[in-house]
Amino acid sequence: MSLSGTDKPNGPEERAIAQSVAAVQRESDAIYQNNQMVARAVGAETDAQAKSIHFAELYNSDYLLLPDECEFQNHRILIRKIAYASKVEKESVQKGRILRDVTAKILGYRQH
Repeated sequence: MSLSGTDKPNGPEERAIAQSVAAVQRESDAIYQNNQMVARAVGAETDAQAKSIHFAELYNSDYLLLPDECEFQNHRILIRKIAYASKVEKESVQKGRILRDVTAKILGYRQH
């Protein structure tokens, strides 16, 4: 069995291995939906008591569906509040849609 970049998993065992590999390769500063990276996070602070995560900024978030559940590190989250949103930032390299001062509710933990 070989799962190179172009091979697609055929059976349930190969799909499970592919999902496991994808889970291991997740980046700690990324937000995911449907196992796809949809944003990058800067300045994440977790408040376990309030069951929330505050992000100073989310960038490259064009594909982030705000009303849908997403995953950050080992948390399942739902974005609840955005103070500021912008598409273009003149003084930086293209960062896609930028969301600042973002608060997300922690719904639980993702299963690996």
